[in-house]
Amino acid sequence: MASFTKEDALRYHSEGRAGKIEVVPTKPYSTQIDLSLAYSPGVAEPCKEIEKNPEDAYKYTAKNNLVAVMSNGTAVLGLGDIGALAGKPVMEGKGLLFKVFADVDVFDIEIDKHDIEEFIDVAKAIAPTFGGINLEDIKAPECFDIEQRLINELDIPVFHDDQHGTAIISGAGLLNALEINGKKITELKVVVNGAGASGISCSKLYISLGVKKENVYMLDSKGLITKSRSDLNKYKKEFAQDSKLSTLEEVLKGADVFLGLSKGNIVSKEMIKSMAKDPIVFAMANPTPEISYDEAVEARTDVIMATGRSDFPNQVNNVLGFPFIFRGALDVKAKKINEEMKIAAVYALAELTKKEVPEKVNIAYKSKNLSFGREYIIPKPLDPRLITEIAPAVAKAAMDTGVARTPIKDWDGYRISLMKRMGLYNKLINDVHLRAKQDLKRILFSDAEQYKVLKAVQVVRNQMLAEPVLLGDKKEIEAAARQNNLNIDGIEIIDFREGHETDRKGRFINKLFEMRQRKGCSFEEARDKINTRNYFGVMMVDAGEVDGFIAGFSTRYADTIRPALQIVGTNNSLNHIAGMYIVQTKKGPFFFADTTVNIVPSGRTLADTVILTASEVRKFGIEPKIALVSYSNFGFMREGSPKRVQEAVEILHRDYPDMIVDGEMQANYAFDKELRQRKFPFSKLANHEVNTIIFPNLSSGNIAYKMMSELGEADIIGPILLGIRKPIHVLQMESTVRQIVDMAAITAVDAQTSSDKIIEL
Repeated sequence: MASFTKEDALRYHSEGRAGKIEVVPTKPYSTQIDLSLAYSPGVAEPCKEIEKNPEDAYKYTAKNNLVAVMSNGTAVLGLGDIGALAGKPVMEGKGLLFKVFADVDVFDIEIDKHDIEEFIDVAKAIAPTFGGINLEDIKAPECFDIEQRLINELDIPVFHDDQHGTAIISGAGLLNALEINGKKITELKVVVNGAGASGISCSKLYISLGVKKENVYMLDSKGLITKSRSDLNKYKKEFAQDSKLSTLEEVLKGADVFLGLSKGNIVSKEMIKSMAKDPIVFAMANPTPEISYDEAVEARTDVIMATGRSDFPNQVNNVLGFPFIFRGALDVKAKKINEEMKIAAVYALAELTKKEVPEKVNIAYKSKNLSFGREYIIPKPLDPRLITEIAPAVAKAAMDTGVARTPIKDWDGYRISLMKRMGLYNKLINDVHLRAKQDLKRILFSDAEQYKVLKAVQVVRNQMLAEPVLLGDKKEIEAAARQNNLNIDGIEIIDFREGHETDRKGRFINKLFEMRQRKGCSFEEARDKINTRNYFGVMMVDAGEVDGFIAGFSTRYADTIRPALQIVGTNNSLNHIAGMYIVQTKKGPFFFADTTVNIVPSGRTLADTVILTASEVRKFGIEPKIALVSYSNFGFMREGSPKRVQEAVEILHRDYPDMIVDGEMQANYAFDKELRQRKFPFSKLANHEVNTIIFPNLSSGNIAYKMMSELGEADIIGPILLGIRKPIHVLQMESTVRQIVDMAAITAVDAQTSSDKIIEL
């Protein structure tokens, strides 16, 4: 049931700026020159170019990313013929979905015309403005004629989502359901209840996918559509059966598939029980399905069920299709959306369902581990991969069938452009992942009994970022994997408490005692420490049995740093360590240090942190431009943290004259180069864009990265431990799966570049 009231809905649409969409300028407009270019006289130049070559409208105007959502309001949701104006909130809502899911701009066009010819005339007259037309909420059978005429008479994509959207999404669900139950599509008996736009379009698409036309039994409000009936329009006649059956109850006996696009509560448990083995039931009447999900699964344990509702598994939601179908069509400037493009979308959706589900999707839908099966045959609408899977498939089909004006040549580049468009692309981490794949390293994961760690390990292996090794209780790890449907077959598990690990533990105990015997560590203490996973894991790295170690998911930061320092030591002459976070923002990556180790660092310690941080930043292929921040600017204050920062800068300018570093400065001067140059033209940072921030103490650094995460909506990666001689990294407690995967890739790259060379500080 709806979780809002009538008043909630009305308030949502009326408060603030009324409605749901607005027009936003995409070019500068703050100066007289800008305005002269935007309008008269500068605007005349693109006008003249378009007059000479109409295709240049795609180059000089918004046409290439602009879709018209057109309706006459004759079949609005379940409200019926309420008129064009009353349907406007729906069309605006469609525009919102286009923009949010695929960055497609929309003008909603409400056409107050019931006559087919008049509607088509209006649509054709304004079509030059748009790169595509999405028809919406037009009643059958008029919608069929309108769409086909516009497809034939225009040279831009025309798509009636009420017809094809449901067909494409449910078609993907059908293919996946058949993969689960093992039935052949050519042998299915399909019962379609509802002979409107969606029912007819779904039936046609299913036939394109392999269902035999003679096996499709379609019913309307008067019963089974048969050849003996005289009240059928030409679209219904196409599905007329030579049969004496009439009622849904009669027709449903022995059926393999029920497709409901009609009204609620018309299918009983007994009717479901009468269907064939492993029935597929798509009850998509909204908001009340033909039979509820609970009733269907209660009637048959072997049923594969989908509805149009979000509160049950397998929601058939058109937003899984139309934004991305248009995205692909627009990006190749397609002349139409043809059958091949629709089928390409079906298969792309079906294949995406079988891929590993991102953690953010699991979190959004309050699930621990969505995976392909009876309760997951269709992707979720909030899956960020939809745009990079469906749009390229549709674009390629357009190219293959000759309806694309502008072919795509670089598919990897195109997918990256889609991710950038939606704010999903992180070049730095993408590059780290690519480097990790080039030389697989054995990375040991502590806390392997934990679900998030296990899930991350599965991702790491599937994406070939490293060769994962698990450290922990073997029985608990295997039980956790089974419970969460995770595949860890073939992954090495090291249970250091098992008897066969006695020899290895003995070697590690002796080695640790030898290292620490003159530092207050007895043999018994060495034995006790090796019986903890952090000491055991670090010792495996030191012994060369694994290339890197990740720990800290469920233990304190210091409990991982301590064994690392005691066993592998530091990589620098002053035995200095620090912690760094990568803060990924819309402006690009920033590197924050020290955020985890040194509470109140001296000037010398701050200088050492800068050197270690610069070395780490260069591993990512980025030249560090470093600002040491404080609450003072360039000597204004001569005590407290400003003084320590000043001391650090003096050391760095003296000993590392080529390093691009300066301070102390307030944060706004660090990030705003124009302000900094104007106020402090002598700064060594000059006109450089700062990408590395060194904080005067642990408190400010720790607070800053967490504020960026919570308020700045930045992606946080880390902490990356600086100064340790071997690739050992500490997770934040309760890190996300994505954070663990990224840290595994960073650890793998560290292992690739690991050196015994000591940095002189």
